[in-house]
Amino acid sequence: MRNELELHKNEALQPAMQSLTAMKYYIIMPAHNEEIFLSQALDSVITQSLPPKKVVVVNDHSTDDTAKIIDEYASLHPFIKGIHSLSSDEHLPGSKVIAAFNKGLSLLDDDYDFIVKLDADVVLPSHYFKKIAAIFKSSTNIGIAGGFAYEKNSDGEWALNHPMDNDHVRGAFKSYSKACFKAMGGLRTAMGWDTVDELLAQYYGFKPYTDATLNVKHQRPIGAAYNSKARRSQGKAMYLMRYGLIISLIASLKMAWKNRKLKIIQDNLLGYWEAKREEIPFVVTQKEGHYIRNLRWNRILKKLF
Repeated sequence: MRNELELHKNEALQPAMQSLTAMKYYIIMPAHNEEIFLSQALDSVITQSLPPKKVVVVNDHSTDDTAKIIDEYASLHPFIKGIHSLSSDEHLPGSKVIAAFNKGLSLLDDDYDFIVKLDADVVLPSHYFKKIAAIFKSSTNIGIAGGFAYEKNSDGEWALNHPMDNDHVRGAFKSYSKACFKAMGGLRTAMGWDTVDELLAQYYGFKPYTDATLNVKHQRPIGAAYNSKARRSQGKAMYLMRYGLIISLIASLKMAWKNRKLKIIQDNLLGYWEAKREEIPFVVTQKEGHYIRNLRWNRILKKLF
């Protein structure tokens, strides 16, 4: 059934594939200690059949040769620019990476059709952004687009790893239409940014779109750098997105089940209560939060019945 759906989706994109040369896009790539993977990521960007207008690589407090690699590529390719930024060297997914993204964003103008947040440990197929451009061109309602991540399994083979809903685009390679990105007010500097963006996109009348034919090699396994502190930040994000306690508990139970780790529930809820006790400001308005809770409940009920 999924193959049939993908076939129909691809057929619908064919007219949009015909005139893409005018589509302009920017890429922002935060990079923290990525000397092992960065060159492969940049090579896969450089060889795109629809090349980017600009690429900003943000060296976020790296202590390895990341800065040297960025400078080498920037000297060879005029459309690549490097920024060297100092911040905490602690890896906390979410706030750190989006803070780096926003530093890159500050160097760019508004002369683009879509903008991309891309991790420095991914390898893209050469037609990736040509297909993404076609997706955005096919419908003004599509606000976020991306493919699916493949990671090496225990046998060393590239295998699909997508433990989320099929319409969720992984944070490692998210593309946003200009209209959607502007409507959302950019990305939230918080853990859970790659969930709240899709919720806010829907609030503002856009939808996410995933294409299973776009296989992205993700070289660092999902959650490889996560620890208890990071999971507490995840619980904090649930509070900041105005999930409420019950939805946060259900989401934590789902994560614990998928990862076979009961401690996830404890860490998430501890983070939730810490944020509530400290009265940290929400990252969405009260009206946006109401919409998000309703959307979450509808999804939960749809899966139950």
